[in-house]
Amino acid sequence: MILQLSRGLSRAAPVLSRGVHSGTHPASTAASKWRAERPLTSEEIYAREDKYGAHNYHPLPVALERGEGIHVWDVEGSRYYDFLSAYSAVNQGHCHPKIIAALKAQASKLTLTSRAFYNDVLGAYEEYITNLFGYDKVLPMNTGVEGGETACKLARKWAYNVKGVPKNKAKIIFAGKVPSCVFKKKKNNNIAVLEFVPFVTLPTLQDPNVAAFMVEPIQGEAGVVVPDQGYLTKIRELCTKYNVLWIADEVQTGLARTGRRLAVDHEEVRPDLVILGKALSGGVYPVSAVLCDDEIMLTIKPGEHGSTYGGNPVACQVAVAALQVLEEEKLAENAQKMGELLRAELRKLPKDIVTTVRGKGLLNAVVINETKDYDAWKVCLRLRDNGLLAKPTHGDIIRLAPPLVIKEHELRECVDIIQRTILSF
Repeated sequence: MILQLSRGLSRAAPVLSRGVHSGTHPASTAASKWRAERPLTSEEIYAREDKYGAHNYHPLPVALERGEGIHVWDVEGSRYYDFLSAYSAVNQGHCHPKIIAALKAQASKLTLTSRAFYNDVLGAYEEYITNLFGYDKVLPMNTGVEGGETACKLARKWAYNVKGVPKNKAKIIFAGKVPSCVFKKKKNNNIAVLEFVPFVTLPTLQDPNVAAFMVEPIQGEAGVVVPDQGYLTKIRELCTKYNVLWIADEVQTGLARTGRRLAVDHEEVRPDLVILGKALSGGVYPVSAVLCDDEIMLTIKPGEHGSTYGGNPVACQVAVAALQVLEEEKLAENAQKMGELLRAELRKLPKDIVTTVRGKGLLNAVVINETKDYDAWKVCLRLRDNGLLAKPTHGDIIRLAPPLVIKEHELRECVDIIQRTILSF
């Protein structure tokens, strides 16, 4: 940060600064270097990110430059099956032509108006998505994190304005842990308590100050933990009994990933709020949304919650195209069928290496029995060498979640890669 004290000071006047590096290059030099840069090797790409980027991720060492359908290619031209799907953001496959066409058409016409004005796309998107999922209204945002924050804000607004919870006393209970949504401390942050219960443990909701219970129908980052049948039904019954809002975090589990349009559809239950993200754009653009009915949504008034990019024309067109692909190509049905086949084949693997196979639809995981000779990370490195990309989570768990457009012969080829890799240890 540089602060110029006065325009009229002499040349000798000091300039207050902090952290100015003497070797900083002019912007024009940096731009020229960017334009003239030769293609880098994978190793050079790893080194550049390590030098200039924050170390908040531990990527698998593969440097990708292109994707199409279920495949991605690295900078050296090697092709891989993608079995992570950008954490379920590319359910429709990489660069789906219908979604890309929607992006290009709208991006060349009108990209952003902010919510200060109406545009001709937002209302059409709102009508489409609310009719598809059966809720009165949608609040459009950009990321899953923002979707989580928005749902919690709606829940506490409802608690104070509808349920009658005393100010600053509202409680939101989470299953497993407080999710990645960031709760910023603000002057008017009327939220007193965030609590959590272990996943699949039914919450105690008798406290009249409880505003909401938030849960992923299947825990993704925790290792694809699938609750017993009936868990979601009991959640619905408890929330109804104690007048508590049920928030379903379907950012990873929704949009056909588990074999139904939403994971809660497996038990035919309806949450009070649904959070969507990731595959809502097919991995093409940051788009998220919160769906709920008027009693909840209309507790937020003009000026109380905003996002400059939320509901922008590009996002709306992309989201409609992404949802249409899910429906037109029957990707939920394909995920259900391919998931059953994948789990059946994975359960044939040696139990001394793969101790557990679990999942629903095409959201699956295997648990690796770690030894001095192998662990989940080493298995993923060898899978990469054999042409398939997956990533460990929680140390000993490997998530296996390909794009939902995968065909049976492709899945069987991937199963062969996984089996050969496991048996090579």
